[in-house]
Amino acid sequence: MYAEIISIGTELLMGEIVDTNAAYLAARLPGLGIELRWVSQVGDDMDKLSEVIQRALSRSDLTLTTGGLGPTSDDLTRECIARVLREEIRVDDRLLEDIKTYFRGRGGAMSSYNIKQAAIIPSAQAIINPRGTAPGWWVEKAGHTIVAMPGPPGEMERMWQDEVSPRLRHLIKGVVIVTRTLKTIGLSEAAVNEMIAPLFESTNPYLGIYARSDGIHLRAIAKAPTNAEALALIAPVEEHILRVLGPSIWGVDNETPEEQVGVLLKKRGLTLATMESFTGGLVASAITEVQGSSDYFRGTIVAYSNDLKVTFGVPAELIEKYGAVSPQVAEAMAEAACHQLRADVGVGTTGVAGPSELEKKPVGTGFIGIAYNGQTRSISGRYPPQRPLVRRRAASHALVELLQMLRGTGQP
Repeated sequence: MYAEIISIGTELLMGEIVDTNAAYLAARLPGLGIELRWVSQVGDDMDKLSEVIQRALSRSDLTLTTGGLGPTSDDLTRECIARVLREEIRVDDRLLEDIKTYFRGRGGAMSSYNIKQAAIIPSAQAIINPRGTAPGWWVEKAGHTIVAMPGPPGEMERMWQDEVSPRLRHLIKGVVIVTRTLKTIGLSEAAVNEMIAPLFESTNPYLGIYARSDGIHLRAIAKAPTNAEALALIAPVEEHILRVLGPSIWGVDNETPEEQVGVLLKKRGLTLATMESFTGGLVASAITEVQGSSDYFRGTIVAYSNDLKVTFGVPAELIEKYGAVSPQVAEAMAEAACHQLRADVGVGTTGVAGPSELEKKPVGTGFIGIAYNGQTRSISGRYPPQRPLVRRRAASHALVELLQMLRGTGQP
């Protein structure tokens, strides 16, 4: 089965919001044995949206739409599906009563504009939406399936998990698609490609290579009649990658460095603190995204200026001798974080985020210091010379290096 995703809303085209719905759905289709071939974004325009839906029906078995199911005049998904399928759209009394019940439960009055959310066509079945006022649509006609879901991620994700995904699973027979992702650090995309070049010749499993903020990822995708058979296809590819790239691999699938760092710190009863300069608190922000991080994370010091670095324990003579952007200062920041915040492990980051060079060092230069158990070391990094990328890549690099350090000391 071939699928297409249509993300609807002029706000997407204006860059006002990021389309996380398409990424969410794309990550979940392979596990159902559905191959995603196209993703589109379209604004709130009757003619353009109708054109995109018509094109999807001509080339895809399954069309998933998100957005455009709201109560306002620019929410046009229902109307456009009806237009393309040449069906009359009518208000359904049962759906209307459900929407009224939703508003009564929240203690509010329903606007007359919400009535349009109870509209449906003959070939559609309503999909319940307990988190909002917009029911989804499940449409089957002429061998095609259209699933229309609301745009708010919380509503869409709940509808997908509880209503849409189980129903699609019953439709798909005879094939599953399994993926396996291996995540590396410390190697360039070209170097990884060269080291495992023969593996890219396979079509099943297919092997892709991607540059991410936390390193180079390798994703194997296999198709087979059963999950076990697909995993068997992936197994020799994974074994080859582990044999060649083993020391550089830090994680698999959905693992994140901040989660893995937290697991090791909690297991060993260790605490962590950071002192950040050019990453501006991004390392601490990632760490505290993990539930339960208060058990091991002491806090952070964002010491952007040199005088604040000195105030919190970085020797002034180090800055004067080597410059603030140096491995020596990164190490001193890590040690100061341990001392000032009474932590067992410290991380320090310093570098040049841009847009201009600093201390005769180019934009994208970075140094990460890690202090633990009486030893301190530093790691250098060269990141894409764009300020947002520099900061994000450096923060991810710091977390992966911390994870590798923790894995290399004691038993995980």
